[in-house]
Amino acid sequence: QVRVLESGGGLVQVGESLKLSCVVNGRIMGIGTVAWYRQAPGKQRELVTTTSSGVTQYTDSVKGRFTISEGGANPAAFLQMNNLKPEDTAVYYCNVNSRSGTPYWGQGTQVTVSS
Repeated sequence: QVRVLESGGGLVQVGESLKLSCVVNGRIMGIGTVAWYRQAPGKQRELVTTTSSGVTQYTDSVKGRFTISEGGANPAAFLQMNNLKPEDTAVYYCNVNSRSGTPYWGQGTQVTVSS
């Protein structure tokens, strides 16, 4: 059974940084795309960033502030978040997809940015 575990969330002040990690417990036969999503209270889950074979994409609101990186084996990925804003407050989810397209989700880690 494969489990995805996020860590690194917390409570920070505006302008501070956090680094999220995504660990995969279990075996995935070839990791394809890794993505980070977030969901703020009362809002739909939003795609923040993806990485696949070194190609990365970001939603406009985080460009220049967030950086996704692949960890190789484990952690599978990191999300470096700089210059955090109150609107970044959300539960952040790691999504790991096998090369065959099977998605795996973590339970999320809370990020709260206080002004």
